[in-house]
Amino acid sequence: MIPVHEVVPGALAAVLRKTPLTPDKIAFAWRVTVGPAVERATSIELRGAVLHVQTKDASWRREVERSAGVIRVRLQALLGRDVVRTIAVDLE
Repeated sequence: MIPVHEVVPGALAAVLRKTPLTPDKIAFAWRVTVGPAVERATSIELRGAVLHVQTKDASWRREVERSAGVIRVRLQALLGRDVVRTIAVDLE
């Protein structure tokens, strides 16, 4: 028997990759990747292969910048390698 926590991420990624690329799909992947606290403190927009992240204050900016590599890898796992190649972080 395979534990559910090992199956769900792969199944979710397979479903997400098959759906059209929309702002809602990107927002969902962002929420799943970063969690509710970071999601509430940020807004995002995908332009080309660059995910532009706006943060509410400097402390959230530092947190997202510090975690950008991990976030990018997780987004790529959900959306595919070529969807988000770079994360750019700025203050609102």
